[in-house]
Amino acid sequence: MKKIVCLVASVLFLSGASAFAQGEMDAYKYSLGDLNGTARYLGMGGAFGALGGDASAMSSNPAGLGIYRSSEVVGTLSLSSIDTKSNWNGNVSKDDKSKLSFDNFSYVGYFPTANESGIMSWNIGLSYNRLKNFNRNYRLSGSQAYSLADYAADISYGIHENDLIYVKDSYDPYNNPNNPWMSVLGYEAGYFGSFPTDRSNYHSGFGTMDATGTIWYADSPQNTTLNVSEKGAVDQYNFAFATNISNSVFLGATLAVTDINYSISSIYDERFEGGDYLYLDNGLTTEGTGYSFNLGAIVRPVDFLRMGVAYNSPTWYKMTDYFHAEAGTDIAQYNPSKMDASTPDKVYADYKLRTPDKWIFSAAAVIGQYGLLSVDYELTNFKGMRLKDVNDREMDANNFIKEDFGTSGLLKVGGEFKVTPQFAVRAGAGWQSSPVKTALKNGDVEVITAGTLPHYTVDKGSDYITVGLGYRFTPNFYADLACVYKTYKEDAFTFSRTFLDNGDIMVDSDAISLKTNTTRVALTLGYKF
Repeated sequence: MKKIVCLVASVLFLSGASAFAQGEMDAYKYSLGDLNGTARYLGMGGAFGALGGDASAMSSNPAGLGIYRSSEVVGTLSLSSIDTKSNWNGNVSKDDKSKLSFDNFSYVGYFPTANESGIMSWNIGLSYNRLKNFNRNYRLSGSQAYSLADYAADISYGIHENDLIYVKDSYDPYNNPNNPWMSVLGYEAGYFGSFPTDRSNYHSGFGTMDATGTIWYADSPQNTTLNVSEKGAVDQYNFAFATNISNSVFLGATLAVTDINYSISSIYDERFEGGDYLYLDNGLTTEGTGYSFNLGAIVRPVDFLRMGVAYNSPTWYKMTDYFHAEAGTDIAQYNPSKMDASTPDKVYADYKLRTPDKWIFSAAAVIGQYGLLSVDYELTNFKGMRLKDVNDREMDANNFIKEDFGTSGLLKVGGEFKVTPQFAVRAGAGWQSSPVKTALKNGDVEVITAGTLPHYTVDKGSDYITVGLGYRFTPNFYADLACVYKTYKEDAFTFSRTFLDNGDIMVDSDAISLKTNTTRVALTLGYKF
């Protein structure tokens, strides 16, 4: 299959890429949370905003600490199985991964005041809580009309060929802020070449030129594969305090320090007729530390009803990305050549990230000694994500964030029934909408990615169901068990579509259906004193 790319059409394309910038999809990846906490919290679907009495409240509504009538220590261990399935125009690929992790350890201290009304107790909490696991593997396999070489050529339009050429002891194209790293690496690896009549306009390296030197007949890859492995976690350390006012009003606050550790490695290959091929191997490691605070209140107007509200501030991170990539081509047809290239060693970028803030509205009904029902609604403003450099200058990606993201709603419901005073069964569910706006979901806008990682995924929403058991062995010692089954839907792109000024697609890229199913079993042991 041939695609005709002509000089006139290429001139109309203008790229918005930047050399080494962090992208909007990276900001979203680090801002998106997950369901994590104690096994009781998980077993009830995380619907604890108005209930309290669980150490997980520190990460959501810290007023829940005020419900405690004793001190407590708890720890949680979980085992996760992550299965992914992609469907690329009928080509189905599957992958899986398992992970054992220590997700939670908490201490809650209860300090009564001996008052019969007014401030009846002060409670403090210290906890480690794993907010999110990044661990998964996925594989995409299929074919599409356009190549990564076409994409690299298009985002390089307007850059003179001389600016992409390394000159020993004189000029390093990677240090030119006007050069996207994908342009420099792609040029060095033979992904694309320039038109003879315009050294700032490029075409794929796979195909043939007409006799006039103005029309390029580009080859389409016959088979494309992308293998991705993600690792890491978001860990939070909380210091919280709460108070009980007349057993009717509970107030709380949390100060939190959060660590991000994330790494991704990807292997991308395209194969053409005649044995030609292209490859791109990427590695990215991200480390970050941030701080945030939570404020919350729970009101009990009558004995059986509790109502809660909480505000979770943004997390203000300082981040560092470490990049490395290798690329190459082997062209046997037309003009045979074999080229390999890599990015400079020990390259990193420092920047700042502000995640979105969140409001949590909750209600719960306590049904005597027999059980309870609870519902939470979380509203997260992903439009408020911000990326800045180390000098607090806004990054270009913030303009795309404002255009492409909105708010996300997460509805959580949960219930508990006490079969006996010692034994309880639990169940819950949650539904989260995607904050991604329609244009980005449909692939109608160009997505600028970080460094030399052209592939990305677009959130299409998630849901989960949970079940749990709890048993109190003694008045002090108990164990809880929970199972969470979560489905997360995305569209994956091997690279972004690009567009002409009139909105027509210049380089097309398929949206590849990607579904991640996670089954997690968590065990919590607790001791009250």
